[in-house]
Amino acid sequence: MERPLLALTRGPADAPAPARDAAAENMRQLIQLRWLAVGGQLVAILLAHFGLGVDLPLAPMLVVVAVLAAANLLFTATLRRDWVAPIELLLALLLDMAALTVQLYLSGGATNPFISLYLLQVVLGAILLARSSAWLLAAAAAACFVFLSIRHLPLRYPPRLWDFEANLQLIGQAISFALVAVLLMLFITRISRNLRSRDHYVAQLRQRAVEEDSIVRMGLFASGAAHELGTPLSTLSVLISDWQRTPALAGDPDLREELADAQAEVARCKEIVSNILHSAGTARGEAMGSEAVHHLLDGIVEEWRVVHPDIPLGYSANVGGTARIAAEPALRQAVWNLLENAGEASPGGVDLTADVEDSSLVIAVGDRGPGFAPGQLARIGQLYQSSKGAGHGLGLFLVANVARRLGGTLEAENRSTGGAAVRLLLPLTSTAENKHGA
Repeated sequence: MERPLLALTRGPADAPAPARDAAAENMRQLIQLRWLAVGGQLVAILLAHFGLGVDLPLAPMLVVVAVLAAANLLFTATLRRDWVAPIELLLALLLDMAALTVQLYLSGGATNPFISLYLLQVVLGAILLARSSAWLLAAAAAACFVFLSIRHLPLRYPPRLWDFEANLQLIGQAISFALVAVLLMLFITRISRNLRSRDHYVAQLRQRAVEEDSIVRMGLFASGAAHELGTPLSTLSVLISDWQRTPALAGDPDLREELADAQAEVARCKEIVSNILHSAGTARGEAMGSEAVHHLLDGIVEEWRVVHPDIPLGYSANVGGTARIAAEPALRQAVWNLLENAGEASPGGVDLTADVEDSSLVIAVGDRGPGFAPGQLARIGQLYQSSKGAGHGLGLFLVANVARRLGGTLEAENRSTGGAAVRLLLPLTSTAENKHGA
């Protein structure tokens, strides 16, 4: 399963479960409940027959217990698959209801105090099943109750218990009530937790779809803007070249230097536009190669220092010479965005470090600014969540999505020494892949 979108921590303990995992967990709870039913029926039958001397059809009742145990083993085997069909939950509950009906038929029918166990099946069905299936289960329970009221084998007490029959019925009803209450409390709380986890997972998928749609719209806008900017940039390049060849302008040293700077900036803009168009045309399913971490970061640092000579950049990379990362074109822009944000918050200097922790590359960008607000830290990486006002916060959103696509995460914190630090954790490529991709 793909990692959760915008994961800001590395611990998977609170990760939501997909719907199929929740269904499998619910089936596991039903299997546990059925084992309790097998054990409870076996103890009740033997105690009533041999302990109290109640005349029960022992053989058929024990056969029902054996069949229920065998069916439970079969349901346990199905959990080895990656999914549990909704019909399996319905069949499991119908099986339990059928076994209960047979046992009650053989032991007094509707007069048996354990008739209230039908309510357990109905409540579980209302929680686990779709509406139509839940109503089917409820109708089946009602039909079984009516059938047991009309047809059943009488429950024959020995003569020595005839005077205590009313008390035994009352004790049985109390035990049945307590049993239903305990089982409902025990299993429904677990099942409800599984369903909440499934709903959380579905909510994340919806949020991810919305954010992916935003990325697509931003990509289309960027691609369209790049196409539109191509013509005016070419025109500016031609005009600057003409001015550089004009004797009156070329003869002025100051103007000649400024025109050279303008030509260099126009060339850089054209390169950025070309990169946007190239990235927009790259297929998402295209297999990515690998790139040396030193090569990637050294290039970013060199370009940053040329573009921002007035912002000191401290750089340290303790990753070794063989460390390689997936060659994703957007990764360079993601690191650049982190440096841009840090430079805006801390014009006095920023830090870029790279280390390897547990086979993962950790790229950290720190600043000496005011840091993140407490409420902002919880929303790092979400769209348009920024202290700069409306329309900002796009950079960290794109960085988080680049990290997710590469199987990594984004973390942020306020440093104890002042300022903030944003960490990009990305998986390194394998040794075999390094050898073939080098």
